[in-house]
Amino acid sequence: MRYFHRQIQLWGEDTQLLLQNKKIAIIGSGGLGSSLAFALGSSGIGEIHMVDFDEVSHHNIHRQIAFKIGDEGKNKAMLNAKLIELRSPHAKAIAHECDFKEWSKKGIKVDLIIDATDNLPTRAEINIYAKEQKLPWVYGSVEAFHGQVAFIEASSFSDAFKIIQKTPEGIATPIVMHIASLQANLALRFLAGLSVKKDMLYYLFFNDEGELVTQKFGLPKN
Repeated sequence: MRYFHRQIQLWGEDTQLLLQNKKIAIIGSGGLGSSLAFALGSSGIGEIHMVDFDEVSHHNIHRQIAFKIGDEGKNKAMLNAKLIELRSPHAKAIAHECDFKEWSKKGIKVDLIIDATDNLPTRAEINIYAKEQKLPWVYGSVEAFHGQVAFIEASSFSDAFKIIQKTPEGIATPIVMHIASLQANLALRFLAGLSVKKDMLYYLFFNDEGELVTQKFGLPKN
């Protein structure tokens, strides 16, 4: 309890113990996934599944904060899982060197799925799986100086977004960390039994004057 002292000041020992029995899956272990691993890996969640088939690339390390020079060629999920357990001995982190479709066939039971992918087709697959399993999931995406976040339960991602293949624009590290932190806050509030605004899309961007603007939109229900 000393490790989680400041969190316990927020919600008490009972809630902290509740988190120890929760299980989550983070789909993608790159930019968003790395920041999510930092934010949630040391929060007291009992079991975290990191899912990614990809390896670390030199040109991505600047925005994937779990990695350092020399990690090139190593699996991203493996590195994130190791980092989680190094930072918090109270978490069990499990790496899956595969894509989401393969992970979904393993029959692993979790309380929440968090999207840290970088493509719409995989998010559509997450949406279908979540509906089949009656699971909520947290969507997040980043590009250039803008990002989107949503806690999805009754709504359907595939009804709200046109599912296409798209090459993303350039990206800077701070917006990745910002969107991941919002995802992590939604996830942690839900797992701790606190209120969460569901099926609402938050769109954040910097305008030409450098002002951070936040807009929100209701997502269509199934």
